[in-house]
Amino acid sequence: MTAVSPAASGAPLDDETLIELGRAAASRHLMRRHGVALLTLGFGIVAVGALLLPSHRTLSLEALATSIACYTLASRVQFEFGGVFAIPTQGVFVAMWFLLPPRMLPVVVCGSLLLAQLPDLVRGRMHFDRLALFVLSSWFSVGPAVVLLLWGTHAPSWRSLPVYVGAMAAQFALDFLSILLSTGSAVGLSPAAQFRSLLPVYTVDVLLAPLGLLVGFATYSHPWALSLLLPVLLLFSTFARERQHRIDNALELSHAYRGTAMLLGDVIEADDEYTGSHSRDVVELVVSVADRLALPPRERQQAEFAALLHDVGKVKIPAAIINKDGPLDDDEWAVMKTHTIVGEEMLGPIGGLLGDVGRIVRSCHERWDGTGYPDRLAGEAIPLAARIVCACDAWSAMTTDRSYRKARPAVEAAAELRASAGTHFDPAVVETLLAVLEA
Repeated sequence: MTAVSPAASGAPLDDETLIELGRAAASRHLMRRHGVALLTLGFGIVAVGALLLPSHRTLSLEALATSIACYTLASRVQFEFGGVFAIPTQGVFVAMWFLLPPRMLPVVVCGSLLLAQLPDLVRGRMHFDRLALFVLSSWFSVGPAVVLLLWGTHAPSWRSLPVYVGAMAAQFALDFLSILLSTGSAVGLSPAAQFRSLLPVYTVDVLLAPLGLLVGFATYSHPWALSLLLPVLLLFSTFARERQHRIDNALELSHAYRGTAMLLGDVIEADDEYTGSHSRDVVELVVSVADRLALPPRERQQAEFAALLHDVGKVKIPAAIINKDGPLDDDEWAVMKTHTIVGEEMLGPIGGLLGDVGRIVRSCHERWDGTGYPDRLAGEAIPLAARIVCACDAWSAMTTDRSYRKARPAVEAAAELRASAGTHFDPAVVETLLAVLEA
């Protein structure tokens, strides 16, 4: 069983960003109309299973109580995967195929999901209106219920394996449909992209299904046998807590990286107001270009930080050179060109993400034709993030007032970028940057 948290953009997002978006979404109220609509749809489909589907098997109270207890406990275990989370209920759910009449599957799943949320409701960790999402997510149980009902009253058998596979396929189809209905407009991703994001969760369900079949064969005659899954659920709970701890630590580290980068940016701005504000302007352009080029999340993050810190080495350049009222002479330029190396030396010892960013900062003044500095790299030997920062940095410099000249008109700056594409700048980056500026 799965649930989705809405992302805010169609651009590629890293897992940490998706997790933060999901957690933020979980703390918000649903829009009244949205919540009512989801609740109506959810209860409607559950009612279809409970009232309209015929029953071909008697209901055992022992089976009902055991199913509710086990499914509720399983629903309390959650694994975060980017913008979605996985609940390891599949083993219990598959075993319930042989324990309950098919028409009761949606009722038990819906009721158990709601019971599982009670601790969070009592502690104020979730808004009451968000229960509508869990009601709607119980749709998936109707698929297997219909397939098993059509198959008949046959006892569990390995010969019926194709039927069980069909039941799971129906489960995934309805689960995905419920996700599209509940979050489609908010997520901002195409159905194909959403399905790809759900693949890790569906993989977990597929891997747990055989365990459910093994237990299900035993539960057909002995409902209490479903409790044999409880030690496995306890193990999953331990793994989930450990994963949660690692995710929290990763998010904290990411925030520390960003805070360090912002602090260094503030240091730059305090030392040189132009350089500081210029760096912030370059960041916005770089992120937009990276999104349009569909950079992987890690490279996009590196480009963003490199844009913010590409001038960090200037804090060690004499202020007389930085703020000189006029062009620099050859000796002054030689000193100025060391700022990329200094920037790498400042960031390298930090290690991790900022250490990687330091290597990009070093290359932000390389040129496509190999005449840049400090290493005279050329073409694709220059990191893509550095090529993006280089072009965006040049645009911002041309269109901003300097101590020795006024800003150039946007049309003139765009013409200069095009004229320098293939020599100073990566032609593909230039075209993407201009497309961003024209959008």
